[in-house]
Amino acid sequence: MAGEKNARFSQDWPRNCPIIASVLILALDTSSPAGSLAVLRDEKVIGVVSTWTDETYSSRMFRHLEFLLRELNLDLKEIELFAVAAGPGSFTGLRVGLAAVKGWAEVYSKPAAGISALEAVAAQAHSQAPLLIPVLDAHRGEIYFGFYRRDGGGLAVEGEECVMIPGEFVETMRQRVAGGEVTIVTPVPEVIAKEKSQIEKFSVSVELVSTVLAPLIGLLALKRARQGQLSDALSLDANYVRRTDAEVHLKGPS
Repeated sequence: MAGEKNARFSQDWPRNCPIIASVLILALDTSSPAGSLAVLRDEKVIGVVSTWTDETYSSRMFRHLEFLLRELNLDLKEIELFAVAAGPGSFTGLRVGLAAVKGWAEVYSKPAAGISALEAVAAQAHSQAPLLIPVLDAHRGEIYFGFYRRDGGGLAVEGEECVMIPGEFVETMRQRVAGGEVTIVTPVPEVIAKEKSQIEKFSVSVELVSTVLAPLIGLLALKRARQGQLSDALSLDANYVRRTDAEVHLKGPS
């Protein structure tokens, strides 16, 4: 069994080779103040840590990781797949989370997966609507969102994930939603509360889900692994969606 375990992910693991069960996964979400860490053994979540404060989650991530690994009697080198929220979200938070996962993947010669925070929101939906619209708070009076279509038991993003003010989001949704069942999925329904009456005109329902995204990030990473769609430390990157303040000041508004 030890030989099989070491064979799962060698330094030259083939990206198109399906993963062998069972696998220990460490998943991180540092994209927002409601950050979280989770450890999974295959599809089973065996430990989660999540707290909500005004500080970016990345500032307390390592304290929580030490606690979680100690509680589970695990060592970081035993993790066989690293998963991280790749965006959208806090620039600082995303950079810290991605840097940590890239470092661990490089040091331990293990694969990694960057997962959209919006996809992790959509994946929680109980609604069976064929089209899901996950929504997150982008702050500055804006929201992040995307259009996810159910596809063979999974989710496929249609177009690019976006950042807009809520009014623009409603107009974009109106143009994209042409009949059929649609559900907005969000852990922060208050960010679209003022647009509720307009949203109801399109017969679009709103489903509240958890802010704790790490377990979903781990599950989605496992699915990627079984499909041979993982990254190495070098190719793992963020999807910020919105330009940084420095870019805005340098280039001017888009």
